[in-house]
Amino acid sequence: MAPTTPALRVCIDRIIPSDERKIAAAAHAIKENRANAPVLPPLSGISAHPLKLALMTGKRWAKGRALDVRFLDGSAKQQEKVKTNASHWMNFANVKLNFGTKAQAQIRISFVADPGSWSAVGTDCLLTDAFPAASPTMNFGWLTDETDDVEYRRVVTHEFGHALGAIHEHQNPRGGIVWNLPAVYAYFSGPPNNWTKEEIDHNVVQKYSVDQLNATTFDPASIMLYSFPRELLASGHATANNTDLSAGDKAFIKTMYPA
Repeated sequence: MAPTTPALRVCIDRIIPSDERKIAAAAHAIKENRANAPVLPPLSGISAHPLKLALMTGKRWAKGRALDVRFLDGSAKQQEKVKTNASHWMNFANVKLNFGTKAQAQIRISFVADPGSWSAVGTDCLLTDAFPAASPTMNFGWLTDETDDVEYRRVVTHEFGHALGAIHEHQNPRGGIVWNLPAVYAYFSGPPNNWTKEEIDHNVVQKYSVDQLNATTFDPASIMLYSFPRELLASGHATANNTDLSAGDKAFIKTMYPA
């Protein structure tokens, strides 16, 4: 039976909304990092459709990339807490974050764009058709001056994982999660998410294609995995409340952005 008072807040994947934009986003990704280009077996007399190639394209930044980060709003306390927690990835990834006021910053942060939390995934934020230059590429809708430090660490580290190209661990194609679907639909259709069935399928149930990412083995300790109550899983066992980078997260990001 599904819980009657759901409280789990799950961030929303900000997908590129149309086929044409997916193809354009793939072009930006490959220009940024040639390693994002899909690897195809030799084909005789056959050309792959551009959209298929786009779905097989990675979203990694260039190794050693210095990413500019700009706050569009938020209090001094909110901004400082984000800066502190975003740095956790930088101890393991060969990428730099430069917080400042550059108008052309790749990562642009809001706290008021909407009530949810989300981020563009990796190089997707370069597509101005989807993320106009004056709009956010990342949002922290429920983090306030009063939010405790553990929740800041959990949410900020998670969203900056997306910004570096990491996906939700529960949608890992090599994952082992089997859902209690009636309970999942009942849970996420109520507050604080209030999602439609289509939104629940996209944000929770559906797996990514292996072609879309360099997925590692499912990591139950990953910061990219949410704490799902036992009622939502067919196994009857809840997932852990992960608030820090796991050993798997650290190894994965080192592979994505080697020194």
